[in-house]
Amino acid sequence: MKKLPTPYSWILILGLFLILTSCAPGNEKFDVAAANFWAGLWHGFISLFTFIISLFNDKVTIYEVNNVGKLYNLGFILGAMIFYGGGSRSSCGWKK
Repeated sequence: MKKLPTPYSWILILGLFLILTSCAPGNEKFDVAAANFWAGLWHGFISLFTFIISLFNDKVTIYEVNNVGKLYNLGFILGAMIFYGGGSRSSCGWKK
């Protein structure tokens, strides 16, 4: 029999969700200075959460348009690969 999560677990999950999405792309912080590599890395890492929120909120976007270019793109791709597992999942079960 599986044990159901306690209400405290749900509060913790909701709190973690809010913290992860607090620095989502489309923030007015990037109106002054363009998003750099580290912002791209973070935005790639939280891309699943920002996608879900962007379905309900038009002010949240997945990708920061005001960025420095290639370095932001590299950070975004690396962040997404880290979060989604890259290609490591397909090779973990392979046996000789």
